[in-house]
Amino acid sequence: MAQETLMIGWTTVDSEGAAEVLARGAVDAGLAACAQVDGPVRSFYEWKGKVCDDQEWRVTFKFAEARAGALESWLGGAHAYDTPQWVVCRADRVAEAYRKWVLEQCMGAGGLEDGPH
Repeated sequence: MAQETLMIGWTTVDSEGAAEVLARGAVDAGLAACAQVDGPVRSFYEWKGKVCDDQEWRVTFKFAEARAGALESWLGGAHAYDTPQWVVCRADRVAEAYRKWVLEQCMGAGGLEDGPH
């Protein structure tokens, strides 16, 4: 487990309720150690030839690299958007205690009683 890399990924959805469903679902499934909901955020983008200006909620997931494929696949099925945003970055610098907690949560080794978020 010591060599496992931590990842941070995020997506956006059109309501706080939808964001909460994704956040809780990923954590309940053991795909992410933590998911945070923030927003609303304002998103500007082009979709089907029209520039859109929408209010969205961002969900940020923290997870073990070994869970990246499973989380992406799960998100694709659980997300309401036709083309959901899914952006992932490697966490290059992570406090060791936090890194250990995330890996324990995602790798099925149990967890620390009061894990940080």
